[in-house]
Amino acid sequence: MMKVKGQLYVNMLVGALSISSCATIKKNTVRKTPQPATAEHHRRVEFLDGIATNRHTRNSASYNNKEVSISKNITRGSANLENAQSWQFKYAQLLDVPVEDVLNHQLYKFIEEWWGTPYRLGGKSRDGIDCSGFVAMLANTVFQLSLTGNSVQLYNQVRRLSTRDLHEGDLVFFKIHHKRISHVGIYLENDKFVHASTSAGVMISDLNEPYWKKYFAGGGRL
Repeated sequence: MMKVKGQLYVNMLVGALSISSCATIKKNTVRKTPQPATAEHHRRVEFLDGIATNRHTRNSASYNNKEVSISKNITRGSANLENAQSWQFKYAQLLDVPVEDVLNHQLYKFIEEWWGTPYRLGGKSRDGIDCSGFVAMLANTVFQLSLTGNSVQLYNQVRRLSTRDLHEGDLVFFKIHHKRISHVGIYLENDKFVHASTSAGVMISDLNEPYWKKYFAGGGRL
């Protein structure tokens, strides 16, 4: 009888330990419910056309240009990361400026529509356009300025400015393989300018790039 009672006591003790052990394992293996991403997380990482990306880049040529829809004006008061549009992120990255500074939707819509148009001397269409033709068309469409003439003639029409005084819409000039002005573009922000290049067509470049810095002849305003 004592042997049976002892065996019963051992069985009860093992069962109690088993129950306690399962409870412990269950407690330790419960997974926490994933928490939704916070606003702070969204401020750290932005998405452009489904691609995770940093806001700034120094090499605009490496950016994989993708067409975006540009149809709404954004005021400085409403421009922030929460309601910024994809085109603002795109051109903020190309210009290496805060998204809040990219406001001129008409300007960037024009650039977007003409981006990659090949260079053609004397051209004025999507089939091909030269630097002065592109500048004149942009100035007229976006800034309501009537420009005529080649890069030399435009240079003679402007009031000369130092680089630090250049603003969006001003003209920038270059002497490439000549002692006279031979190329012109439109200044944007942060030393970036848009132009019709002979190598890649309509694109955005940086005045600080060695090539453009070498041939830069100055800027001006009409």
